[in-house]
Amino acid sequence: MAEFSDLDGFRAVLAEMPTIDAAAHAGAVERNTQLTKPPAALGRLEDVAQWYAGWRGDARPKIHAPQIIVFAANHGVAAQGVSAFPPEVTEQMVLNFQHGGAAINQLARAAGAHLDVHALELDRPTMDFTQGPAMSEVDVVAALAAGWDAVRLDADLLVVGEMGIGNTTSAAALAAALIGGDAADWTGRGTGVDNAGLANKIRVVAEGLALHQGQGDGVETLRRLGGRELAAMAGAIARARSLRIPVILDGFICTAAAACLEYTMKTALDHCIAGHLSAEVAHGRMLQALDKEPLLELGLRLGEASGGALAISIVKAALECHSGMATFAEAGVSGA
Repeated sequence: MAEFSDLDGFRAVLAEMPTIDAAAHAGAVERNTQLTKPPAALGRLEDVAQWYAGWRGDARPKIHAPQIIVFAANHGVAAQGVSAFPPEVTEQMVLNFQHGGAAINQLARAAGAHLDVHALELDRPTMDFTQGPAMSEVDVVAALAAGWDAVRLDADLLVVGEMGIGNTTSAAALAAALIGGDAADWTGRGTGVDNAGLANKIRVVAEGLALHQGQGDGVETLRRLGGRELAAMAGAIARARSLRIPVILDGFICTAAAACLEYTMKTALDHCIAGHLSAEVAHGRMLQALDKEPLLELGLRLGEASGGALAISIVKAALECHSGMATFAEAGVSGA
């Protein structure tokens, strides 16, 4: 069960999170120097393996139980026509996830990951954030707790994703409020709105910013401009940190949710790596602000944790090389 009952309690939990295991990280760095390859020959795979080892507290780890969680919710701001699809698509896609028919079902299977899907009060959208806060404190804490409780205790790698018509609008508003800039700097076409739709979406984000920008830290901004699925992703990412489970961030919306943690407590995302750079126009700018370099760039703009799921195989490969390769001494090969 979640270890907090209000936002101040959640902030306190963030402040007490564990840090990287320095001894395990140092051991992984040392092991990397002994492997049968030239120095740095595996590029970023070496960095990924050492990062993962430090968070798991094991200088020679492997991945056995990756988990993917998709959270779904509805947004009141969708009533302003910010998406190319109607709100009922959220529930329809949840059914598709549950029946195994979506892209993420196939990608999870390919990655050997356990997929969980959590629908969050689909019959009760958040409030329109141009009229007031999207969520009450009770609502945002409930969503944070839903994410916290969704993380499997035996997971050793986590990817979180989302489904929610209107949530790129929410993510754009969060990014602008947290990082700075105008609504147009952060607002993209999402599900594929036309030029008139994009102009309308920018207007909605600008109105939300005018009402809420500068009104609090990351989690308060999440309450005001976010959605239940974004809050649940933030809660799951925080829970993973408490359990020393490394996290692969998905696309624009997931990264916006994660940013709410970083803008509440600096270093809150040290256990996270960026899985990919999406086609959503502002995702790269957000990753740069968070100092996260993506592992993949495949032009994805689907959400659902799809890019993060693909990156599981990259992290697995990094660990297989790091933990499975022989050292020079083990292989009887002369070192440099």
